[in-house]
Amino acid sequence: MATRFMDVGEQRRSQFSNAPFQRSLAHWNRQRLTPAAPRDDWSAQIDRDAKMLRLEGAFLQELCSDVAVRAANIPTDPEGFVAWFEALNESGPGQNDPLFPWIAEAATRDQLLWFFTQEAAGEAGFDDIVAITQVKMPAIPKMEMANNYWDEMGRGQLAGMHGPMLDALAETLGVSPSIDDTVWESLALANTFTGFAMNRRYAWHSVGLLGITELTAPWRSAHVAKGLKRLGLSERERRYFALHAHIDVKHSKDWNEQVLKPLIAEDPSRARWIAEGALARLVCAQRAFERYRREFGF
Repeated sequence: MATRFMDVGEQRRSQFSNAPFQRSLAHWNRQRLTPAAPRDDWSAQIDRDAKMLRLEGAFLQELCSDVAVRAANIPTDPEGFVAWFEALNESGPGQNDPLFPWIAEAATRDQLLWFFTQEAAGEAGFDDIVAITQVKMPAIPKMEMANNYWDEMGRGQLAGMHGPMLDALAETLGVSPSIDDTVWESLALANTFTGFAMNRRYAWHSVGLLGITELTAPWRSAHVAKGLKRLGLSERERRYFALHAHIDVKHSKDWNEQVLKPLIAEDPSRARWIAEGALARLVCAQRAFERYRREFGF
């Protein structure tokens, strides 16, 4: 059974813990990241963006406050911090959630399709988040982020790009993920990815969020790949999850050595913000997993 992590802030009912807010934020994030042509009403758009930025800022601030106590008492030397960080793979919020063995062994096709649709609709675009996060980073971490991004891009081969691979799986499964049909907990996770990366005051949080994603993805991905295989999908069709069950092991090791350690060696105060980003990502995922289990009745 997964270890339940709850901090004082999580015990209140947040104004951001609902579908209308998270869907509104998700639609706005999609709009602000989508390439577009100049508009005559750009001034009015700036006014709307300012309102959404304040709401997004309050949401992110509250999320960070929910994990601040745990993030405040961590090692601030590079080796000690990475040891603490890696231990989150077992002890962090939402880790070893029973949802995933159940997906691997027992979920019906309809249940797995619903799960995949929620996950795909809540996908923030890891490649884009890495690209945004690396802006103006120190040289060694920036280089590792570039390597990570290049892997996301299939190392220059269209067939190997991770984003289109996920889209192809959605087409194979016959699902059409959409924001308005997605539970708010999944959207909140995607909105946290985007919010941390797009607001440079949360740049170190984004580093932690991305690093913990690489660290914890292999276990979940392996179970989802197993569930897809059980339901008859070919090796090629389940490639997205099978790939992440393996490649993210290396990504995590390299991220910890080439991103986390140099950043904290340069400025130990960053450890707290990186930790908050990692814990915030885990808490958002935990809430999503619990929601999925409620939907499935266990």
